[in-house]
Amino acid sequence: MVKTAVMVSGNGSNLQALIDSKAKGTLSHVELSLVVASKEDSYALTRAKENSIDAVVVSRKKYKDDVAAFERELIPYLQKYDIEMIILAGFLTVFTKDFISIYKDRIINVHPALLPSFGGRGYYGLRLHRAVLDSGVKVSGATIHYVNEDIDSGKIILQKAVDVKEGDTPETLQLRIMQQAEWILLPKAAEMVAIKILEEKNDKH
Repeated sequence: MVKTAVMVSGNGSNLQALIDSKAKGTLSHVELSLVVASKEDSYALTRAKENSIDAVVVSRKKYKDDVAAFERELIPYLQKYDIEMIILAGFLTVFTKDFISIYKDRIINVHPALLPSFGGRGYYGLRLHRAVLDSGVKVSGATIHYVNEDIDSGKIILQKAVDVKEGDTPETLQLRIMQQAEWILLPKAAEMVAIKILEEKNDKH
């Protein structure tokens, strides 16, 4: 199995989707080894505890704009748990080139829109869904992609479209995209990437 860290900022609903998939047996090549929360009060920490997954808090606020300093605190935890794959599940940090090169093609992110539309700086949370509604598009969705140095521009792994409905609010659209796309795609993509990592490991031996 591929030892995996899930990085979260808030509620951790995507973490829950991974935990549920693990329980169902559909995440058979992924070991949920570590949860990294960026805030002390993140509900994701409770989810981790309830499912016996080790968790740490690495405060994003503490480092403000110094991402490299944040990474210096984070890396020893990833090394301690022999982490081979990182899942960003609602974790809003743009990593440095150096960090990404350590985990090249091993960091995946869930984005609540159909990239390349509604991607890039400022497109996150309800702001993103408000922008989708303001634009008048009839379809949105979710994308799971590899993380590279540019925001939301790494290679797409999976995408799923979700209809925008008459009378939608940013909140109703956000929930529908989570339920119909994010929670389904993320475990699938994690399993795909884990299998790829294991195949590469076997090729080296």
